[in-house]
Amino acid sequence: MMTKTDNLLKEKGIDALLITDPYNMRYISGFRGGEGVLYISMNQHVLITDSRYTEAAAGESDFTVAEENREHRRIDILKECIERDYAKILGYEDCSMLCSEFAKYNQELDVEHWVPMEQSVNNLRQIKTPEELEYLRKAESIGDAAFTAILNFLKPGLTELEVAARLEYEMKQHGAEGFSFDSIIASGVNSSMPHAIPSEKKLEAGDFVTMDFGCLYKGYCSDMTRTVVIGKADEKQKEIYDVVLRSQVAALGVIRAGLKGCEVDKVARDLITEAGYGKCFGHGLGHSVGLFIHEEPRLSITDQTVLQVNMIETVEPGVYVPGFGGVRIEDMVIVTEDGCDNLTHSPKQLIEL
Repeated sequence: MMTKTDNLLKEKGIDALLITDPYNMRYISGFRGGEGVLYISMNQHVLITDSRYTEAAAGESDFTVAEENREHRRIDILKECIERDYAKILGYEDCSMLCSEFAKYNQELDVEHWVPMEQSVNNLRQIKTPEELEYLRKAESIGDAAFTAILNFLKPGLTELEVAARLEYEMKQHGAEGFSFDSIIASGVNSSMPHAIPSEKKLEAGDFVTMDFGCLYKGYCSDMTRTVVIGKADEKQKEIYDVVLRSQVAALGVIRAGLKGCEVDKVARDLITEAGYGKCFGHGLGHSVGLFIHEEPRLSITDQTVLQVNMIETVEPGVYVPGFGGVRIEDMVIVTEDGCDNLTHSPKQLIEL
């Protein structure tokens, strides 16, 4: 990892780099606590955190751990690091650092020039290592197990909140250490909202139920979505479901290294548009996943990133009809040279419960 950050120092022409984003801190140093800052130069790799985390940090990271406290403030430790390097040009994470935090650093540190890193540090995480891929594979398998279990639980009369609670319980029971995001459970007319918040609405016969959920395993996220019907689906529900499924299968059939994210998005979007539901698919086709649930690159109309081997992408088309309901089907895949390795194994045919 140091080789990658060393390359960033050279490419950006900076003397040192401050890492404050907790996901990048973990990725670069191994420290899981998320509280503190990394100072990285060609001569120093320093992890600054407080006494709540110093023991864990020393065991998790090969960085030099410096403890911040009232007598030895973070800013004082950074001053010492900068003085040892005679550093004058520093890179910082402008996409995640608070303006107030940057203002304090700018005021108190003797730095001649600050260089915004934009997405440069985040981009180090785009291509997953074999170890990361195994963690992601395991996380997604936990989601599969939870989905299998929830099918035996769903029935009319349950609230969306009860379904969310049971789904999260099942993920924990199968080995999740936490959740990638707040579970989305949307039934009936609520399913027309892609990111609906679970409510006290009860499941009723004839409802679509969209379930978008994910868990954490070794810090890595899973993400999957399935839509089922409580009771029997009507003809319009079957039509919408079929359109979404065909668009997802088509996108999965073309995704591979060498294609741009926008090109994969277009395959699914064109199919949905041709079916007459183009205005009902407002979000991008997918996104990368790793330590954080929404990473780059994305499968979207605007993303020109060329996909590479061992990138992770979700493929999640949807059709959402206000006042009626909606469908989303989502798998998480590893991009390969000639296709993809689908990590999601739950059935995708229309399930009527």
